[in-house]
Amino acid sequence: MDADGRYGWRIVAQNGRVVAVSAVTFGSYEQCRKAFGDLCRRYAVLSGGVQHAVEGNGWMWAVRDEDGRRMIVSARSYERYSTCRASYVRFCALLRGFGDSGEVPWSGG
Repeated sequence: MDADGRYGWRIVAQNGRVVAVSAVTFGSYEQCRKAFGDLCRRYAVLSGGVQHAVEGNGWMWAVRDEDGRRMIVSARSYERYSTCRASYVRFCALLRGFGDSGEVPWSGG
């Protein structure tokens, strides 16, 4: 939950590092959870890639919906393009796995 009381989601790797975060926020926990599930099921129509980080140093990746809106972003910027690209490819495989399995992992409360 952010300072305005809106909800966002994040994906955390087994090592505890945050991998990806929602680029948009939602008015309720239920809306946030539903939006994440919908993204997982729609992975095949999402697009994205690597770009310069907003703060100007390094690289980040973003995933966009069918209308071009940023929906998912990397949790951090990367110093090297190649490292960022590898992270993006791994995340896309993870998202595809969520969508293919039909089981969206969710924990939290």
